[in-house]
Amino acid sequence: MKPAMPGFAVAFAIAFVASACSGAAAPASTAAAATAGAAATETPAVAASAHDQHEQHAAPNPALPKMVVHKSPTCGCCSVWVEHARAAGFQVEVRDRDDLHPIKQRLGVPYGKGSCHTAEVGGYFVEGHVPAADIRRLLKEKPKARGLVVPGMPAGSPGMEMPDGSVQAYAVELVGDDGKSAVYARH
Repeated sequence: MKPAMPGFAVAFAIAFVASACSGAAAPASTAAAATAGAAATETPAVAASAHDQHEQHAAPNPALPKMVVHKSPTCGCCSVWVEHARAAGFQVEVRDRDDLHPIKQRLGVPYGKGSCHTAEVGGYFVEGHVPAADIRRLLKEKPKARGLVVPGMPAGSPGMEMPDGSVQAYAVELVGDDGKSAVYARH
C-alpha cells in the first residue's frame, strides 16, 4: 500500500509533469508551495524514476503496424507516451513539430478533443494519452472510424503517471467517420 501524498506534493507533481509536457517551467507559486512543506528534490526524483520505468521497451512486434507520432520537441509527457507504445511492441517513428494543428486538421481530430501529441497507425489517428491496449483493440476490431482520442491530459494515463500512482478517471473515445465520438473504453 502506497502512503498518501500530501496535497502540496500532488500539486507540485502535476505542475512538474505539465511543465515537462509544455517545455515551460512550473509556476513559481506551485513550486513555492511544494518547497514550503517538503524538500523540493523529492518530487522531481520520484517523477524521474517513474519516467525511467518507461525507458525499457519490448522489441517491435512485426504484426503491429508502424506508428508515427507527431509531437512538440519539448514535450516530456509525449516522450513518455512514446515509450509506453514501444513497451507494448509498436515500432514508433517520432516527428517533432512546432505546429501540430495542420496534422490534427488533416487527420480529422475533432475540435476540442486535441491533446499534446497525435499518432498515426494502421489508417487511424490516436490523439493524446491513449493506452496501448486500446490501440491494439482498435487495430484488431478495425471499426469504420477516424481514430481514438483522450481529450486533455488526464493524470495517471499513459505518459501522465503520477508519483503516488493515482489515476484520474477518463474515457477513450472512438471518433467515427462522421466526426462524432462515443466512449470506447473507460479507465
